[in-house]
Amino acid sequence: MRVLVAMSGGVDSSVAAAVLLEQGHRVTGVTMKLWGGASDSGCCSVADVDDAARVAQQLGIAHHVANFSDAFDRDVVAPYVADHAAGLTPNPCVACNRHLKFDRLLRRAEQLGFDAVATGHYARIEPPSQGRSQWTLRRGADPAKDQSYVLHMLGQAELAHVLFPVGDLPKAEVRARAADLGLRTAGKPDSQDVCFISRTGGREAFLGARIPLRPGAVVDTAGRPVGTVPAVQLVTVGQRRGLGVAGGPATRNDRRYALGVDVETSVVTVGTLDDLMTSAVEVAGMQWCGATPGAAARVEVQASAHGRPVPATWDGASTLLVDEPIRRVAPGQSVVLYERDAVLGGGAAA
Repeated sequence: MRVLVAMSGGVDSSVAAAVLLEQGHRVTGVTMKLWGGASDSGCCSVADVDDAARVAQQLGIAHHVANFSDAFDRDVVAPYVADHAAGLTPNPCVACNRHLKFDRLLRRAEQLGFDAVATGHYARIEPPSQGRSQWTLRRGADPAKDQSYVLHMLGQAELAHVLFPVGDLPKAEVRARAADLGLRTAGKPDSQDVCFISRTGGREAFLGARIPLRPGAVVDTAGRPVGTVPAVQLVTVGQRRGLGVAGGPATRNDRRYALGVDVETSVVTVGTLDDLMTSAVEVAGMQWCGATPGAAARVEVQASAHGRPVPATWDGASTLLVDEPIRRVAPGQSVVLYERDAVLGGGAAA
């Protein structure tokens, strides 16, 4: 099989390429040039392209660079900025997977005659088999590194042409294999999630250069002023620190959390942890990996990349009723549905 491996310059994609070679596939490496600005987060830099090229050389495979920077700016960076301006909390890694890795790159691979695209994600794909007519996306074998949450947008067409060679391996074994092969990425630290946000400037500097950040009032659930924030667009539902609320004893009832963000009026509403809890999650823009669950389907819900799955009932339209109260999910964040370790699909909290 001809496989195009997306090599980020990290250890996971390096070992993914090595595993595919061991399996006898014809492997070519490609590094996507996505972000053209400053980056010190361990990906999207010139050094990462160099690391990927050197690993490809060590493995004896061809390596190419695909410039998708315009699409990245349009489909990932611009929506990230617009969502913050609207008071939402976006997940740019999900947007990158949806628009770049498993759309733009997959289409480019098909045009070039490749049979599949492989990445270093920690997830597993099972083909149709007796008693199962569809492809199934499952959690990675290493629970601490499972990345199925950010892959929930993969449908049947994508799953049929995607490979995750390290999905069955624990992270420790991936690093051990890289070391045994003498790959220069064996000890390289994992990258941060948001490659275009630098550690030095942070989210505030990045957004402040693109949209006007406005100070906001902080009010309690009765509408009484209790503090201020320097930039309402930087507040996320569920946030506790940096809300400008006077501190008190560190007890459950004294801590205050952001319950809602209204950028139109520049008001952040805060309340207790009890106020933050909810038994229902509204989801928009659902995409399914396979068959669509019907009304009253029993599922497990995960609302963050490494969050704890919670049993729930899906109403078949847009609402999840959780068996036990959970913290409110920030609007814009991904909400992913599972059936045991199988990904059913996901959308964004409304």
